[in-house]
Amino acid sequence: MNKNIKLAVAGAVLALSASAANAGIIIPAGEWTLDINGNVNAFVNQTNVDSDKNAVTGSALDMSKAGGHGSIKSIQTGLLPAWLGFTGKTRQNDLDVEFTISLQPGVSSNDITGDGATVDNADAAGTAWAAKGAGVNNQSFLNRQTYLSFGDKSWGSIKLGKDLGIYASDAILNDMTLLGVGSGGGLSSAINSTNGGIGTGYQYAAWKGQVAYTTPNFNGLQATVGITNPNQVGHAGASDMGQGSYGVEGKASYSFNANDVAGKIWASGATYQVNATRANNTNVYALDIGANINVGGLGLTGYYYSGKGNGITFFGTAGLDATGQRRDGDGGYLQATYVLPTKTKIGAAWGRSTLDLAGGADNGTGTGANAVVKDQTRWTVGAYHPLTKHLNLVAELSEIKLESHAAARNEYTNASLGAIMFF
Repeated sequence: MNKNIKLAVAGAVLALSASAANAGIIIPAGEWTLDINGNVNAFVNQTNVDSDKNAVTGSALDMSKAGGHGSIKSIQTGLLPAWLGFTGKTRQNDLDVEFTISLQPGVSSNDITGDGATVDNADAAGTAWAAKGAGVNNQSFLNRQTYLSFGDKSWGSIKLGKDLGIYASDAILNDMTLLGVGSGGGLSSAINSTNGGIGTGYQYAAWKGQVAYTTPNFNGLQATVGITNPNQVGHAGASDMGQGSYGVEGKASYSFNANDVAGKIWASGATYQVNATRANNTNVYALDIGANINVGGLGLTGYYYSGKGNGITFFGTAGLDATGQRRDGDGGYLQATYVLPTKTKIGAAWGRSTLDLAGGADNGTGTGANAVVKDQTRWTVGAYHPLTKHLNLVAELSEIKLESHAAARNEYTNASLGAIMFF
């Protein structure tokens, strides 16, 4: 797989095994080498919601359904959406010059046409499908990468354009559910990817307009720092965002491989200035640290993050109270995988994300949430089998528990079975 796509596709390949895919479709074209690469995946999901529990409306992961409907079925893409990437690279004037453009189509929008061509959000009685939990036809054809880069091994590289965010990127790339579904079957079929472990152990790195510099690789040690669009924080007052200040993100990592032991240690962070109110700016930030180690067929991953105003699930979401005071958010996950003699990788993961109230007058309302979420926890067990060099069968079972500061609780399980193919 071409290195420019590794943040989204090759990362998932490595999470499974080296046998999944080695490269895209390589085409020499004059001075350029073109790489067409990506994946196609689809999963059958059965989501069972505990209808005796309350809706946690402050959570982006809430799966409760009006009317007590407790079973949701869907066929959809997983955490890693179907992917078609085009990368070109060449060497000119002592510079490695590259570009990447990618598109991410989904499997189904779960509406009457299956492609979002019509808006059919109500039944004959006028009851909105969204209220009934039948899915909303807002299926989108995503564009997550459009960037160019140039550099040299002697001094590093510069990237300009849209790509995966720097903060929390290693957390999602080391999540075993990147090959599967994790949380977010069922109602998430209204969009074209699921949640995996996002919001239950780590925050979404998101796809951001950025200008970033990456150092040369010093025997496994490497760092990246960049500025990002200032309007990419999930604060309810989006129109009040501090457009005069770029976001700043960075990370440092060390990769090692000695004998039968290989792994990576990383730390990253992000800080953004937002207008908490029209008359008041505040800084929201988060830091994380993680490690992955592989010994023989055993893989272990540990991760932790913490911040102020960083919110939960999406960066900044519900991170401020109604007066602009910052709420503390933290979380992390633990994961263990093992490759059997059949080459099947089995794994178990536990993750949790929490959000504290700011104190004082903060009553858990405001910033776009009816009741601010307090805790999101997930267990996942999975099996990932390379049926061929490029095709992998995946089975997962996840249990998700949510709780709000208003004492609302909800839980559901998501079982998924499907396949993902890389090229």
